[in-house]
Amino acid sequence: MNTKVLKTLEYDKIIERLAAYATCESGRLRCQGLLPVNSIEEIRIMQEETACAFDRLIKYGDVSASGTTDLRPSLARLELGSSLSIEEILAVASLLEVAKRVEAYGKKAEEEDKLSFYFDGLSPEVAILNEIRRCIIDEETIADDASVALFDIRKGMQRTNEKIKSVMNAMLNNSTTRGYLMEPVVTLRQGRYCLPVRSDYKSRVPGMVHDQSATGSTFFIEPMQAVDLNNELRELQVREGDEIEKILANISNRIAEKAEGIIRNFQLLTEIDFILSKGRYAVALNGVNPEFNTDGIINLRGARHPLLDPKKVVATDIKLGEDYNLLLVTGPNTGGKTVSLKTCGLLTLMAQAGLHIPTKDRSQVAVFDDVYADIGDEQSIEQSLSTFSSHMVNIVHILEAIDSGKYSTETEDILEKTKVDLHASKVIKGTNNAGYVPQFLILIDELCAGTDPKEGAALAQSILDRLHKLDVRIMATTHYSELKVYALSTDGVENASCEFSMESLSPTYRLVIGVPGKSNAFAISSKLGIPQDLIEDAKDRLSENDKSFEDLMVDLEQKRHEVEEDAAKAAADLAEAERKLADATARENKIKTQREEIIREAHREAADILQEAKDLADETIRDFNKFGKGQGNISAMEAKRQALGKGINKSKAKAKEEEKARVNTNAPTDVKVGDKVKVLSMNVMGQVVTRPNSKGDVTVQMGIMKSVVNLKDLVLVDEDDKFVPKKGTRVKNMSYGGFNKAATISPEINLLGCTVDEAISKLEKYLDDAYISHLQSVRVVHGKGTGALREGVRNYLRKQKNVAEFHQAEFGEGDAGVTIVTFR
Repeated sequence: MNTKVLKTLEYDKIIERLAAYATCESGRLRCQGLLPVNSIEEIRIMQEETACAFDRLIKYGDVSASGTTDLRPSLARLELGSSLSIEEILAVASLLEVAKRVEAYGKKAEEEDKLSFYFDGLSPEVAILNEIRRCIIDEETIADDASVALFDIRKGMQRTNEKIKSVMNAMLNNSTTRGYLMEPVVTLRQGRYCLPVRSDYKSRVPGMVHDQSATGSTFFIEPMQAVDLNNELRELQVREGDEIEKILANISNRIAEKAEGIIRNFQLLTEIDFILSKGRYAVALNGVNPEFNTDGIINLRGARHPLLDPKKVVATDIKLGEDYNLLLVTGPNTGGKTVSLKTCGLLTLMAQAGLHIPTKDRSQVAVFDDVYADIGDEQSIEQSLSTFSSHMVNIVHILEAIDSGKYSTETEDILEKTKVDLHASKVIKGTNNAGYVPQFLILIDELCAGTDPKEGAALAQSILDRLHKLDVRIMATTHYSELKVYALSTDGVENASCEFSMESLSPTYRLVIGVPGKSNAFAISSKLGIPQDLIEDAKDRLSENDKSFEDLMVDLEQKRHEVEEDAAKAAADLAEAERKLADATARENKIKTQREEIIREAHREAADILQEAKDLADETIRDFNKFGKGQGNISAMEAKRQALGKGINKSKAKAKEEEKARVNTNAPTDVKVGDKVKVLSMNVMGQVVTRPNSKGDVTVQMGIMKSVVNLKDLVLVDEDDKFVPKKGTRVKNMSYGGFNKAATISPEINLLGCTVDEAISKLEKYLDDAYISHLQSVRVVHGKGTGALREGVRNYLRKQKNVAEFHQAEFGEGDAGVTIVTFR
């Protein structure tokens, strides 16, 4: 891939931001060397690694690789028999500590993923790390117990120092000697303890002169009594240095034995920090892993330019390569044409570099062998290139590259120098094999601008037609009306425009595909203060054909708005009709269920009554048979008869009480058509559709059912789900059956902590309740985690007929952890 396009599309700024997320120098360098690749298998591996890093960062937090140092030059010296310095050994210890920390972070993951290979390959070499920390305190200090010999030597140095101090203190405390000194202190000269003797008394203090002051008034003399002790201390210091060299050599030898593993730790830590940097950047961008194809299809849903302020940037949809391979974007200056162009190209480069892109889910990105862009003014005085000439030079380069069917290999050459080859799957393989047709993406801003408009339009049309016939993917911006006509009349070419609000006279920055745009030069100029008479004069100078074409553009724009509004209204009406149908169906099913239950209960009660009557009849017959044979007791039979009569009377009395209790004391005396009522016998709500007849019967509409009901079986209710009697009457606990769910159902369900099966079970019941309750949309909170729960939920939603659509929540509303579901 040519490196010029990386600068043109500002890919280098993306890399700068990515590198800022690295926590070690080698990771930062790895980020700086990241370039797009053209192998779809390699891209998918890189994207999966970024996705795994994204999930780990969300689920387990971050980990720093700070302290990772490239020790390969130092370790190479060990092969020659050299020893490492204290600083180098401490750098090894720092690297091993980072490996230990990162390895522990990697073990937090419950399941293996694409990053497990890197974490599992780390070997902290704890034994070496502990030995280094035991022997070396800091860059200037070796521990006393680093070796037995060093411990003995330093003990001897301590004793000798005490003897020297004793001798020196004795001399300082001597009144005679004190008078010879410039000041009563002990100083160190050339590593030996001395006294500052005044020059006129230097002969009075026997010893060795090691130094004198700049003025010559003071001589620093080592007293003869301390010479032997200083010599002994000096010998111990030499022995100490030799012992430290031995300790460092021993540690260096142990490091040399594990040099290969230490180097591998460095490589793995570098790669881990690099991949986590991609994950950190993906989190910051709220980026997604797009779907890749080799068919040249681009479908960016809700794409945002990653270098613009995320709070201000306008998301837009960009489609190219499916129904058309050439997209011509028109519209006013500063309307967003160039931003749309750069967004398409930059997100393509980012995706092919394994970076998540700031779009909605299910966006599609094509894998291109090369991307070319002619954007911006590249005029050069030194090369005698005007604006037009500089653009033509770029166009020539693009045409030559495409005609030759070749693509630049600079990307792969650079990547070979910077990548860390850790396993076979990391080897980059080119796709420019025999029989393979390279795929190209061409981005051209203001094609053939800066010259005579008619000649420029004709040349631009010829260039675009040549590229179109070569079946490359082209996205270009223009102000030429001739190119708008070309797009309208040519198969595989589509117009697009950056929407412009005539009310506010400002761009909306939304890309509208299928409609050519207007430059709106007159409207913009008027807003900026150009006198109206000049605007009118300019309009008069337009030809009739130009005016007609512009009027056609306006008419198309107005019709597009009308079509969009009609489509939105039709969709809303359809959704409302479907909702009402579903509501009526649910009510009908409930009524049927209630009726069937009442009938079943009546059958059960009738069967019990019949069985009781049969048992009583059988017993009576047996008693009569006994009486006929002279064995019956007439008084006992009479007692049973009386008891039976009492039981019947009691049942009748109870039935009368229940009948009395069932009398509707709140029955209305009159109703009007349209009144809301509750049918007590069915426990459902309905609406009166006829006036009462002479018997007090009215027709009530209950969902899709109509029924004739007497006024005694009705209660007037308010519009709310809970029934509130009118005309001062009182009804207790009369709710609209199961149809008051909308008052209690939550617009959000939390599935955090659930397995996929548990979540689907809960979600199924919740969606049924929410749908029956007429909720337009709901939020499903599943969290980000590993993505398994999110994918399970979305796979289930795709199969639901009552779900119109679902999408990831917007940035700041839960993003990847929440799915918004809209019902039909």
